[in-house]
Amino acid sequence: MIRVIGDRYELDPLPLGAGGMGEVWGGYDRQLERRVAVKLIRFPDGRYDDELSRRFLTESKVLARLSHPGAPTVYDAGTFEDPVTAQPRLFMAMEFVRGQNIDILAGEHRPLPIGWAAAVAAQVCAVLAAAHELSVFHRDLKPTNLLFCVDGTVKVIDFGLALLTEPGYTRLTASGQVMGTPEYMSPEQVQHHPIDARSDLYALGCVLYELLAGRRPFDGNAFAVMTKHVQEVPEPPSRFRRRIPGELEALVLRLLEKRPEDRPDSAGEVYESLLPFVTDLGPMGDFLRTGRDPVRMYAGVVGRVLAPSARPVEGPLAPEEFDEADLGLARREAESLIRGAMFDQAAEILADLVEPASGMLGPDNSEVISLRLQLAGARYDGERYQDAAEDYANLARALARVNGADDERVLHCRLREATCHAHSDDAVTALAQLDELLRDEVRIFGPEDPRTLELRRQIGLLQRRHGDLASARGTFIDLLDDLVDLYGPDHPGPEGIRDLLAET
Repeated sequence: MIRVIGDRYELDPLPLGAGGMGEVWGGYDRQLERRVAVKLIRFPDGRYDDELSRRFLTESKVLARLSHPGAPTVYDAGTFEDPVTAQPRLFMAMEFVRGQNIDILAGEHRPLPIGWAAAVAAQVCAVLAAAHELSVFHRDLKPTNLLFCVDGTVKVIDFGLALLTEPGYTRLTASGQVMGTPEYMSPEQVQHHPIDARSDLYALGCVLYELLAGRRPFDGNAFAVMTKHVQEVPEPPSRFRRRIPGELEALVLRLLEKRPEDRPDSAGEVYESLLPFVTDLGPMGDFLRTGRDPVRMYAGVVGRVLAPSARPVEGPLAPEEFDEADLGLARREAESLIRGAMFDQAAEILADLVEPASGMLGPDNSEVISLRLQLAGARYDGERYQDAAEDYANLARALARVNGADDERVLHCRLREATCHAHSDDAVTALAQLDELLRDEVRIFGPEDPRTLELRRQIGLLQRRHGDLASARGTFIDLLDDLVDLYGPDHPGPEGIRDLLAET
């Protein structure tokens, strides 16, 4: 059964993830015929709450004012009646961002090339500068809230914990509630002291440290990590990776100063300090699309504004993805159609490219794999789930042949294949594939890894949607016990599972 919000937004069978105030789902806007992301607020006791509703609507207004290409655009917000609980809930519809979490990118390239680490952080600074001008502080900046898109841009998502200090708005955090992710929380946030823009800069320092060193500045359980944020000085990242430029390392350590007044004053200042290191931005495997991307074309001109010394680049344009000009033109046309949400037309063009590209470059070439991933994504977004399931199954085998069965992109394709079967109302196949995937993720990442825990939650949601409430409750109960053991009973993770149990 397709779940529809506000008589307009069709939700995917499985959520994209959970945040501090609710869950985020992929969906389809029937009216404007485009992919969207839909955020649903989750009430602690399962009943409608006026105060939480006001806070959620305030968040919607705040994010609607945050106009920046590095942050998702808010399209709509309102109330709907949840058919599962028969209670009113709130939703926010926003831009659907196609990209990979920075933590996945960093996992593929650990540590990240220095130029790209600086480029990611500089783009985040640009978004934070726009947010801070509105007195909006993110409060939960971390790699999983940063998306790396195929054009090389970075999107900052989930401003759900944002705190607006402008008069006339209510605070978005509940009194006495710990909000944020321990590994990236500033000392003042840990201690419940007032925060400002420099708290986000501390979190950015944690992210940049991780991208450069291949590890977080502090590790341990949640309590231990929060204590270290307050009391311990991090090791210089150069201890774990040689040849980090001294000035860049000094900037990271300034961002991680315990006292806010010892950190840089603004995101703009950090941005300027990062620019000299934004160099050698070469290919990033299958993550970064090559060729003349319209976004980069646009940004290239904007970058010349107020730069009188800039001169036109002489010489020929960079070569296209393939040697044949018609293949390059056809792929750019497909990409344009995808941006316009014309997925079926794009899929037809991409399907015609796969065979000649494979013949030209070889079936296991990274560019060919990227092309096939794009085709699978177009079919998925166009709701051609049976074709997309076959695409993802073939891609999982191809990537396993090249990189091994434990490669994260193999796991991603397997998850997408199962999701396609769930979309096609073949829950039996979907659940069998998810169970097999879970066994492999437990083996690869361990039972306590966030990816493993999230997959268990998704299995429970699909069991519930399939009508197997007994199995869903068993899944949620086991998951709740493990989350309480890991994080304690008051952590948002166990609280969210309790809500699901109450609704199952």
